Amino acid sequence: MTNQQTSDWISIGVDTGGTFTDFVLSIGNRIYTHKLLSTPSNPAEAVLQGLEEVVSQIETMGSASLVAKAHLTVTHGSTVATNTLLERNGAEVALLTTKNFEDLLQIGRQNRAELYNFNLVQPVPLVDESKRYGIKERICHTGEVQVPLDPTELDQLINQLPSIEAIAVCFLFSYINPKHERMVAEALVKRAVNRSIPISTSHQILPEYREFERFSTTVANAYVQPKVQKYLHFLHTNLATRLNRSLASKPRLRIMQSNGGSISVETASRVPIRTALSGPAGGVIGAYEIGKTAKYEQLITFDMGGTSTDVSLCDREISLTTESQIGGIPIQIPMIDIHTVGAGGGSVAQVDLGGALRVGPESAGADPGPACYGVGDLPTVTDANLFLGRIDPRYFLGGKMSLQPERSTKVIHQLSTEVGKSPLETAEGILRVANATMARAIRVVSIERGYDPREFALISFGGAGGLHACELAQSLSIPTVIIPPHGGLLSAMGMLLADVVKDYSQTVLWQANEHLYVQLTNQFRRLRQKAETELGNEGFEPELTQYQLTLDLRYSGQSYELNVPFDEQFETYFHQAHAKRFGHSRTDYPVEVVNLRLRAIGYVEKPKFASTSEKIGATSDISAQPFEQKEVVFGEPRLTNLYHRQDLSVGVVIASPSIIFELSATTVVPPDFKAKVDQFDNLILSQSESF
Repeated sequence: MTNQQTSDWISIGVDTGGTFTDFVLSIGNRIYTHKLLSTPSNPAEAVLQGLEEVVSQIETMGSASLVAKAHLTVTHGSTVATNTLLERNGAEVALLTTKNFEDLLQIGRQNRAELYNFNLVQPVPLVDESKRYGIKERICHTGEVQVPLDPTELDQLINQLPSIEAIAVCFLFSYINPKHERMVAEALVKRAVNRSIPISTSHQILPEYREFERFSTTVANAYVQPKVQKYLHFLHTNLATRLNRSLASKPRLRIMQSNGGSISVETASRVPIRTALSGPAGGVIGAYEIGKTAKYEQLITFDMGGTSTDVSLCDREISLTTESQIGGIPIQIPMIDIHTVGAGGGSVAQVDLGGALRVGPESAGADPGPACYGVGDLPTVTDANLFLGRIDPRYFLGGKMSLQPERSTKVIHQLSTEVGKSPLETAEGILRVANATMARAIRVVSIERGYDPREFALISFGGAGGLHACELAQSLSIPTVIIPPHGGLLSAMGMLLADVVKDYSQTVLWQANEHLYVQLTNQFRRLRQKAETELGNEGFEPELTQYQLTLDLRYSGQSYELNVPFDEQFETYFHQAHAKRFGHSRTDYPVEVVNLRLRAIGYVEKPKFASTSEKIGATSDISAQPFEQKEVVFGEPRLTNLYHRQDLSVGVVIASPSIIFELSATTVVPPDFKAKVDQFDNLILSQSESF
């Protein structure tokens, strides 16, 4: 791997996971990696400790003079916003809205997540009923002011506000005319007792129609804002304090977004909801770039960590969505389309009330962790893999972390007594149940959306991904599995590869007509001017920017849209997309434009993946020699070859069954599979006879 950056720049990607925090550092033409346990009570502590350690690592390896004159950029995927929503420990928020719409968040939509569950409990709104305030005002759907906002009533309301930590302002049709929201925001800044209270207005957070989703997203932004601001301030301040001694200038911190791009600390502090689910987004970015480099254009990304598994489908491009939920709260910002299930290395195995074996979604996380970590006393997927011999305690985290196999043996035996099976059958049952959960997730993003998984390659990463990838591929008839180098750190690697991305949108609700293309072009021009200004303020020259224009379209009378590229053929694209997704289209039916979307990209210098095929012929097939053999259970004990990944050169072929160890992950090559190292140091695994 080489880097086009000059040697006076250091780039570090940092991904905070539920169990581990991962670091990938790029300087000059070199890559350094690091991994340590997360600190759930204060994630910043693991981030700062790891940054100090990885910088010290390169200093002690003879690059101290290089570090001393270097400028540092850290791109960080934070879990603070996501965890705040999931754990419901955010700010006390006041909602100011159009009078008689105070309960909109409570009412929500009539959709039922579980159609036949008569005892379904709806998520509790993030704003308590006593802190929702209606203001007499009304703007029509045309943008005309029907009922003016009364400044006197507004002043009285502001004076009555209780002790709160954040404010959300959401009026009807503010996406067309934000006049009243701006008036309220200005009045709050001028007259509020505590002027440091953050204010989120819906026309800035999400200027789109569908008031429930717009209100929900804006309130969620306000709910997480104080906590995220505090976290980023602590991290940014301490980053400068603890690393300045080693560097030529103050470190620069950028924050990963859920749309696959990065933003400044200032922007993340203002719109923190855009940072939710940013860690999984980094993994998809890294996987897509690696797959594209290795000439695989159709990919299913499979990220299995300690707490959960994230899957996404990339059909020659990264899939985006604006329809997501976190903890039952609708979040309608653009984000990479990722489906998450509660199956990871730390997923707890237990017997349910019906006597069946269940794995997840509960996780042991980093604290207490799997039983083999030495503290926890519940069996997990990691314990099952260790018990079966697929994890070797001597080489876990490159031998840097000690495991206690006897604790795994104890909890597996205890669970086997409850299940009524032998310990080996129980351990394999844990893996089969976890694999079934993950296979269902892959079906959701592929088969259920009209894609055939047999046409895709499965690119696996995350600390636990390589242990399960081949068995998943086999169950779904996926022909090829790709395990990239540093697979357990790919989310952090993706953050090194992330460009600066800003998303803009505007609802128009226009019917198709002969002048529509010109109208849309003019509207996009206004969005682009705003985007050019903001990217220019971040220092991007025009030649380093790109603008992607798309439309949300639907047939007149439909409730939901499909997103297609914008040019003169946009209606044709829509009919084609509708036919692919739903199996039919109506070319004789009127089309409606709902939203304009503009994605502004500022390209940053990043590491490049260099081919080593010029050193070793790409066609050379060399049988790798294991450093050891031992028995591992694959249905029955099988003599299995053991390899260190750093010992595998380009072109070598690995027969099965085998286990391949590296610092950040372990890869299992089960019976009937073969593995080969390609010219980019990826492990390519397949059952194909012609492999």
